[in-house]
Amino acid sequence: MKTGSTGLPVLLVLIAALACAMSSSMEDSSSQQKPVRRSASLCAGEREYLLQRKHVAAQAFNALGISCTAEEVPHIAMLGSGGGQRAAVSLVGSLSQMSQDGLLDTVLYLNGVSGSTWSMAPLYSDPQWSSRLDTHMASLLSNQVDQNVVLSWLNQTTQREDFSLTDVWGALTAAGIMKQWDSRRFSEEANRNATNPYPVYGALEKHCFNNGPVQGQWFELSPHEVGFPELDLYVDTPLLGSSFRGGALVKQKPELDMIQLQGILGCALANENMEDYIPAWLNVPAYLSGGAEEYLLSYNSISTFLNMTKGHVTNDIAIKHLQELQETLHDKVSQDKSMALESQSPEQRAQQFQQWTYELRTVVVDWIQTLPDGPEKAQVSVVVQKLLPLIIKWEWGTVKNFLYKYEEEPIPQCLSSMEHLHLMDAGLLVNVGYPSFLGQRRDIDLLIAPEYSAGDMFETLTLARDYAAKVQKPFPALDDRVLQEEKDWPRHCYVFEGNDTAPTIVFMPLFNRNNCKDAAEWAQRMDQFATFQKSFSPDMIQHLLDTAKENMRNCKDIVVREINKALQRRRDKISQRKV
Repeated sequence: MKTGSTGLPVLLVLIAALACAMSSSMEDSSSQQKPVRRSASLCAGEREYLLQRKHVAAQAFNALGISCTAEEVPHIAMLGSGGGQRAAVSLVGSLSQMSQDGLLDTVLYLNGVSGSTWSMAPLYSDPQWSSRLDTHMASLLSNQVDQNVVLSWLNQTTQREDFSLTDVWGALTAAGIMKQWDSRRFSEEANRNATNPYPVYGALEKHCFNNGPVQGQWFELSPHEVGFPELDLYVDTPLLGSSFRGGALVKQKPELDMIQLQGILGCALANENMEDYIPAWLNVPAYLSGGAEEYLLSYNSISTFLNMTKGHVTNDIAIKHLQELQETLHDKVSQDKSMALESQSPEQRAQQFQQWTYELRTVVVDWIQTLPDGPEKAQVSVVVQKLLPLIIKWEWGTVKNFLYKYEEEPIPQCLSSMEHLHLMDAGLLVNVGYPSFLGQRRDIDLLIAPEYSAGDMFETLTLARDYAAKVQKPFPALDDRVLQEEKDWPRHCYVFEGNDTAPTIVFMPLFNRNNCKDAAEWAQRMDQFATFQKSFSPDMIQHLLDTAKENMRNCKDIVVREINKALQRRRDKISQRKV
């Protein structure tokens, strides 16, 4: 009896421990199988980063003579627009001036889309970049990347299952335009202190952008997680590119590096049509419907890619070799071969065009053999032969889809049915990352938006307003009359007043009435620093840095005024919550 009385508690403890272990095991298994997070709230990692960052911001406020506690810090985000190298360089200039004026540390978030991501990636390779911006500006003028490093990286990346043209674009952008090579992983920033603003990037999902609902279009990336903010569905950042099915992780793959992410984030060409060259001898309905379309598609896609590459290569010898290849291909397609088709049946013509398509690929392979001997030649050969099928399919931004066959919540068919996502430049939807900072999730009080885009200067604002309406999120009121009248010669700063639910926007065009005497000079500046051209000269880079810094200096008083107003709105929100 005595023995039984002592054994029963021990047995119960063992059973309880076993049950607890089984429960824990089941929870671990569940978390491993269901890594997709569904929530309208920020993840724990971002919340923790912001708590730390608010202490940095409170010190910055007090240094500006504005009394503020960490709890009271308003939620301020700075948004870097798209605009190619113009945006990449100008963003560094704007940040440098904000740092000099003591404003940068008041910012909780730094967002980038398209061109601005080109400079954000190398900036964040430095854990202390916000206090060393002079060094980073100098690197824009002097850095070079060893081509052997680039070729070696491309050679390794071609072995990846989801290798696409985006990887090549990332390498061209990093080495050819920014001249800075950063192959770290984005998630490494999740474990840093809050010295710098929290980085958030924006991208688009191509299929949903072209065919699906707006909720499946905007894709967001942070050091902690990536996903679709309008669907409230995310996975941890290191899992981007891993295989999923039904919300379960099937196979984890290595995290994408920053070169690959730069390719995804900054390439508007992913959704562009190829060139449409049709030689006169082929412009015959019977031929175009009989196999010529695939033949011409192969030629035009290769030619488009060669043009893109030439535009971002500075080595004269390399450009010469690329030009020779392009001319050889053009001559081959332009040569009148109609005599060979006249007596053929439709089936025979189809076979003939297949043969000619194969010969185009052979021209490229033969061209490799004309390159100077050396280790680079072997690497180029491997990369080009892997690239050819992708060029012809025009395949960009390929990563495994973490929502493939996901059924726990209704999601757009364009996502659940695809094994792969095709991520691309967010600027194709809206060239500033407003979508990531609307609504209650980040509860933003103030958006500082230096505008580096080309074209209609206010288009990003009107597109963002349209997006906000579609997803039913508040957006500040815009004066359409002013936007129409001043779009071709804007002022240096505009304020679009927010309210309790919509953030205020401080909007600052790069070229404006302060640095351009009239609309004609404004247009000339935009043309001089056009988005699609070869890498800028050192003089052009310096001019952009100086212009961006001057703009931010001119806007300082307005920014400080709006920061004060944002602080008061934040205090009002805190008071309302306490009532």
